[in-house]
Amino acid sequence: MEISIHRKNFAFFLLSAALLVVTESCHVVDKEGLLEFKRKITSDPSRLLHSWTSSSDCCKTWEGVACDSSGRVVNVSRPGLLSANDFIVDTYMTGTLSPFLGNLSFLQFLELSNLKDLKGPIPPEFGKLRRLTHLFLDSNKLTGSIPNTFKHFFLLEKLYLGDNNLSGTISSSVIGSLRSLSELGLSGNKLSGPIPFSIGKLALLTQLDLHENNFSSSIPASIGKLESLKYLDLSENQITGRIPKSIGELSELVLLYLNHNQITGRIPSSVSGLSSLVFCRLSENKLTGNLPSSIGKLSKIQRLILENNKLTGKLPATIGQLTTLTDMFLSNNRFKAKIPSSIGNLINLQTLDLSRNLLSGQLPPQLAKLQSLQTLDLSFNPLGLARIPKWFSELKLFRLMLAKTGIEGGIPRWLSSSSISTLDLSSNALKGKLPHWIGNMTNLSFLNISNNGFHSSIPVEFKSLSLLMDLDLHSNMFSGHLNTIFLKEVQDPLGHFNSIDLSNNIFTGPIDENIGDRPAMASITSLILSNNQLGGSIPKSLGKLNGLQVLELVGNELSGRIPAELGDAKELTTILLSRNKLSGAIPGKVLNLKGLRKFDVSGNRLSGRIPPHKAKIPASAFFDNPGLCGAPLPSCKHP
Repeated sequence: MEISIHRKNFAFFLLSAALLVVTESCHVVDKEGLLEFKRKITSDPSRLLHSWTSSSDCCKTWEGVACDSSGRVVNVSRPGLLSANDFIVDTYMTGTLSPFLGNLSFLQFLELSNLKDLKGPIPPEFGKLRRLTHLFLDSNKLTGSIPNTFKHFFLLEKLYLGDNNLSGTISSSVIGSLRSLSELGLSGNKLSGPIPFSIGKLALLTQLDLHENNFSSSIPASIGKLESLKYLDLSENQITGRIPKSIGELSELVLLYLNHNQITGRIPSSVSGLSSLVFCRLSENKLTGNLPSSIGKLSKIQRLILENNKLTGKLPATIGQLTTLTDMFLSNNRFKAKIPSSIGNLINLQTLDLSRNLLSGQLPPQLAKLQSLQTLDLSFNPLGLARIPKWFSELKLFRLMLAKTGIEGGIPRWLSSSSISTLDLSSNALKGKLPHWIGNMTNLSFLNISNNGFHSSIPVEFKSLSLLMDLDLHSNMFSGHLNTIFLKEVQDPLGHFNSIDLSNNIFTGPIDENIGDRPAMASITSLILSNNQLGGSIPKSLGKLNGLQVLELVGNELSGRIPAELGDAKELTTILLSRNKLSGAIPGKVLNLKGLRKFDVSGNRLSGRIPPHKAKIPASAFFDNPGLCGAPLPSCKHP
């Protein structure tokens, strides 16, 4: 879940401005400035500026314009998202910003956000708007840098320039001058260079959103002076260096997002000072060292996301003090030793992801107390579980992932009465038959038991998995026919397959010739059946699978021709048919699929000229077909 920083409701300002008693006509300078802005607009499909005419009074009849009692324009509000008759009107406006807007010297409020197609630079003349308190130009296509003249905005309280194409660095003098600023939103641009140290002068700042830019260098230590700051989002930049210890001074901070940067070093123990923190995301960085025990002081934390770093050591027992936690993501680090039993105290926890670490030892039975837990992922840890503990049946899980955790034997029977929707037991030492009671797991939407030692056919009860959308059974010893899978029941609109991987088993064929007409297959995007013993031909009906992107049928003793009907599956990007007994010519319709990226028919009995094609396919994709000729193979010999 992403938490976006939104501007506060400013309807009160619009209302107060609109109710001002106007005793004078619109000032000629202001009127001319607004008409010059209109002249720069080349497209206005919703007629946002329709009422702005030279023959009317801009204070009394122009929509989106409000004046003070002396006839000076104080408010211009023409955003692309408008509320009208209890529904939202979404429009756009094409053009550029006129420098004449800078002549509206009494202007306090300028709202031109979400017009989508305002282009060109922000005129430096805007710096003349010394009375401006609110400036919203976000969600357009503005280019260039932030003008240095913005340093004259001594009264500016809210500045939003996000989601444009602004570039260049932010002037330290500009930032340091905005002493009245409470909200600053510059996200979704191409701004670069360091975050100015002068940011610490903005003592009234409550929201700072710089995410999705190209800011570099380290986070300035002066950030700790922003004692009113509630929302800080510096994610998706190129920030390096350490998290400053001064971060702990931000006792009002509710949201801290530093993810997707290149931040190094330890998480400072001073984070204990973040007593108001609710959302913390430091993932996708290069953080090292232990998780400080002071993390237990975050008494209001709900979401803690530290995944994809290089954190080491034991998980501190103090983590069990975070009783407000609902989601904890610590995956893909280097945590080791046992999972602390204190995690059992996190009674509000809904998601616990400790996957891809070095955790070992017995799982604490105290985890059974997590009755709110919906998702548990312990995959890819050297836990050596041998058996899934029986107390797991006391949990009310929807998603259980235990891939490569050392599980042995069969699938435990208690799963048959669970409500699990996602089950991943892949890369373990499970063996035996796929049990008939699998059909009782009617909530399953994702099942991955690949890379185990199962050796049975698919029981007929499998058809009852009417919500199943993703199935991965690859690298087992499953046998028998595939029809039980393809004929699976559905619960419209749910239960249509998205992906199937049955590769590296000993399934036999032929493939159902009506596979493309089966309801369960209607939405499939990836079908991988390679390295089985299917035999027979490639069904023509595969061409009816409109969403199919990946088709892999390698090494299956398939014979007959490649059906031209495959070319009707317009979304195909990958077609791998190598190491079969296919014969005849390659259909041009297939080789010229618009999105084709991977194609391999090597090791067959194909013949004839390779059809001309635009896709970049290596010669090796056609090798070991003695009858094939033409680019990229040697040219065909003419009699």
